[in-house]
Amino acid sequence: MKSLPGILHDPVTSHTVSGISSMATRNLLVDLVDCYARDAGQAVAIEATGGVEAARRVLEGEAFDVVVLAADAIARLIEAGRLVADSRVDIARSQVAVAVASGTARPDIANEAALRRAVLSAGSVGYSTGPSGTHLSNLFERWGIADAIASRIVLAAPGVPVGSLIASGEVELGFQQYSELLHVPGIEIVGMLPGDVDVVTVFSAAICTACVQREAARALIGYLASAEAAGVKRAHGMEPV
Repeated sequence: MKSLPGILHDPVTSHTVSGISSMATRNLLVDLVDCYARDAGQAVAIEATGGVEAARRVLEGEAFDVVVLAADAIARLIEAGRLVADSRVDIARSQVAVAVASGTARPDIANEAALRRAVLSAGSVGYSTGPSGTHLSNLFERWGIADAIASRIVLAAPGVPVGSLIASGEVELGFQQYSELLHVPGIEIVGMLPGDVDVVTVFSAAICTACVQREAARALIGYLASAEAAGVKRAHGMEPV
């Protein structure tokens, strides 16, 4: 079956496990779903979109079998009764990286003070609407520079990689989950956020309360969290939990 943009496909049967995830885990899930479908003989179709958009759709009652999002979003959806509480499993950790266009000067981001100077010096600063964007927005407020750089902020639309905005020249200094920047052509990753302002996002999976094939969904989540998946996670810039 031909893949559609944003959707991870294996041959679809009447027993396909459906899901939705954020873009941060899209490439990881492409590989893990491929391995799982081959080894377990279970067809899986997971749609990848912006994390905020994915959470909204689940909250509004759109039915999926499995949801993979940042842990705090999963917790909110459990509280809202949209996900099965005891099905939640943490599957990966991800750091936020800093990137610039290939061939351009790499700013000093060795510590918090250096990163603040780099942000103030950049002609444009880009980040996403996900957990990394929330962290950066709060950081700029804490630094007292939010108003000064407001006109230079480029907020990536849901599902649009910050890396693509860097590569096109729309963004000079970009921030996003390392996994989302890792394989984007035309950019160079300067490094992770320095330790004093670093943030680690945990991504979790859970079963929707609307799921009609919970055994199959639970088996898929078990694989996503298994030791077998560790190498694939590292290849995509994430760490096992």
